[in-house]
Amino acid sequence: MSNQDVHVGMMPSAGMGHLTPMLRLASLLLNHKCKVTIINPLPTVSQAEAQLLSRFRSTYPQVNQINLHLQLPSPSLNSTNDPFFLRYEAICASTPLLTPFLSTLSPPLSAFVSDFFLISPLLSITQTLALPNYLLGTSSATMLSFVSHFPSLVQSLPKLDVVQIPGISPIPISSIPPVILLPNTTFRKFVMEDSPQITKFHGVLINTFEALETQSLEALNAGKVVRGMPQVHAIGPFERCEFEKEGEWGAPLKWLDDKPIGSVVYVGFGSRTAMGRDQIREVGEGLVRSGCKFLWVVKDKIVDKEEEVGLDEVLGLEVLERMREKGLVMKEWVDQSEILGHQAVGGFVSHCGWNSVMEAAWTGVPILAWPQNGDQRINAGVVEMSGLGVWKKDWDWAGEGVVKGEQIGEAIKDMMKDESLKIKAAQVKEARRKAMAVGGDCEVSLERLFEEWRKNANNV
Repeated sequence: MSNQDVHVGMMPSAGMGHLTPMLRLASLLLNHKCKVTIINPLPTVSQAEAQLLSRFRSTYPQVNQINLHLQLPSPSLNSTNDPFFLRYEAICASTPLLTPFLSTLSPPLSAFVSDFFLISPLLSITQTLALPNYLLGTSSATMLSFVSHFPSLVQSLPKLDVVQIPGISPIPISSIPPVILLPNTTFRKFVMEDSPQITKFHGVLINTFEALETQSLEALNAGKVVRGMPQVHAIGPFERCEFEKEGEWGAPLKWLDDKPIGSVVYVGFGSRTAMGRDQIREVGEGLVRSGCKFLWVVKDKIVDKEEEVGLDEVLGLEVLERMREKGLVMKEWVDQSEILGHQAVGGFVSHCGWNSVMEAAWTGVPILAWPQNGDQRINAGVVEMSGLGVWKKDWDWAGEGVVKGEQIGEAIKDMMKDESLKIKAAQVKEARRKAMAVGGDCEVSLERLFEEWRKNANNV
């Protein structure tokens, strides 16, 4: 039986950080001749998501796409004002609509891959339909270890300085997402209710590779973190795909073209991290003080539809004018993978969202880690331990304080001239290349997965 007999259903959650890896995985499956059905929850939160889906549809017209028009929960039931968590709650409320779609697909599904944030709402559906179900983790294997083990830690957390997960290096309590330490938050509720359900899935797919997270992957698959944990398949890093290259991203690349090799620091904090105006202006000051050429993507709103204010108002005319000689400042969505792959880029100031970390690992660009929220300090620990970058641990979480431009400038200057860091980052890139080569860890994991799915297809 070939992969052409395999039919995989896939469903992302909200936000580019969740949609991008799901579509990159879909592209990977399609390139291996699988049939794919994508569930698209609509409307999207951001314009960037809508544009990415549109380009994906144009590139892969053979993909079966089911539009799930979301039923919005009553405003009185909303537990958050965050547009992405509101979208998550809308998806949870709408998943019962999927049953007739999934049960009548032809050929029947061999497997269903859903976003890690959709565990409970989709588990009952896949179990009812007897569908082999798999999770796509959109963060690190280390974060998966923490989230999986969290329910057994929760009672002792107030007394701990470090969190000890079996088989994993200790995690300082300061690296734990603050939102999970607060009672009654949407994220804490999700982790407490959904983490114990992971053992009911057939497998977990992670966008990582063995050499980067050896310890965490071994602990997860040995059952040290959670007894009964399904196989965790490390099948990353996911490659940037053709459908991502069709946007209007020419301006930053043209600006980079005439810059010396490794001379530019790229500064980007992802699709969801919005900094306060005071901190944004200190970043600008720091970039000027560093003396380095820079490409900086500014974001001061959570959702791109709200990004209507110009750079002059966000940064101030004086700061903006001082930056013109050395840098390019943008307030639009950019093709980050292509920027990091440009030979002029020699360093990356990053929030350590996992997609950003993996894109830096792909290109071997050193990271100056500045985590802002969520899983990002745990991810920064992976960056530091692997040698891919350095982490300023004394810089506060977003909103807790303002890091001054002088500190930022010195840290950037140190990163850009650190030759040993460049060598270590290049070694991570080489380890990534070996993992993806014929007979490498990622290829072996992927083939093991296809073998499972071919058996499922044969048993349908």
